Amino acid sequence: MSITRKAKYSVAIADDHVLVRKALGRLINTFTDYFILFEASNGEEVIKIINNRELQLPDILILDVNMPGMNGYETATWINNHFPQIKVLALSMLNDESVIIKMLKSGAKGYIMKNVEPDDLKEAFDSIIKKDFYLPDYISGKVISGLQRDVLSLSEKIELTPKEKTFLQFLCTELSYKEIAQKMFVSPRTIDDYKSSLCDKLKVKTRVGLVIFGIRYGLIDINTD
Repeated sequence: MSITRKAKYSVAIADDHVLVRKALGRLINTFTDYFILFEASNGEEVIKIINNRELQLPDILILDVNMPGMNGYETATWINNHFPQIKVLALSMLNDESVIIKMLKSGAKGYIMKNVEPDDLKEAFDSIIKKDFYLPDYISGKVISGLQRDVLSLSEKIELTPKEKTFLQFLCTELSYKEIAQKMFVSPRTIDDYKSSLCDKLKVKTRVGLVIFGIRYGLIDINTD
């Protein structure tokens, strides 16, 4: 597909459904400042194309979460480890807390649903390019208050206790709050206190919000299982 204007940012699409890829490609090529660099049907194909040094790297990779073979989690992890300059935008039909957390922990810079309006996709691109992050409120309500504002200095404004930091790290796992309490050798009531304290300090309302904030500002080590 020819591009008659000069677009600034390249976008790659990885989705195992041909119709989805083609429809997204046509849409994205109408966006000011963006153009399609390549399409792939799975993670293995993404890696093969990216490893071809003759091609430029995409600025943004739209990555389907559920693909056969190498899925979105594995592909995002590989991208984050080898080409972290590529900004991964997870694409899914699932508005599921555990899926969102797992994709963000895998290195995705944002998460968006497949049923969004074109303007929402364009907004996601702009946010990822300018702010290095995107998460819409509709994913889990008002997940974060002010996350996408300018970067703040956590060292100056927020102090977390060692226990709160440990709890925050556990939130990235699939453990329930009861299981986290067992791991930390504390009562479920104490875990509730940790959560309430963190939500108050970080101005978020949900587990997803806490994880996103932690990853966004380096409070969570995404390389730790």
